[in-house]
Amino acid sequence: MARGHVRHAATSPIDAEVCICNYICMWAIRLARDVEKDLRKLSGHHRRELLDAIEVQLSHQPDVPTRNRKLLANLIPPWVAEPPIWELRVGRFRVFYDVAEEARVVFIRAVREKPPGKTTKEIL
Repeated sequence: MARGHVRHAATSPIDAEVCICNYICMWAIRLARDVEKDLRKLSGHHRRELLDAIEVQLSHQPDVPTRNRKLLANLIPPWVAEPPIWELRVGRFRVFYDVAEEARVVFIRAVREKPPGKTTKEIL
């Protein structure tokens, strides 16, 4: 099969609608309405930087910790979400999200600027 094409074989153990190259699975990404409003307030540069990072970092394995992605244990957010809550670091911004593993969906719940010296709880 050509690289980048979706496999449509009925015998595939992986959902063909969310996988490419037979091995790389994609997660759907959904933004909360408040996130859309917050992004509109940012400069075009910062908005693009955040959206690019969200796509690159969260469309594959959003529930695996990395240098810029971590699980926030015991965090109770001020918005509706399904625990656990994750944080993606993008420069001076933080993207807060949760995942629905069975549906393979990432829900972006909030985007916040994190000034130096502030804790995660202080910016929520």
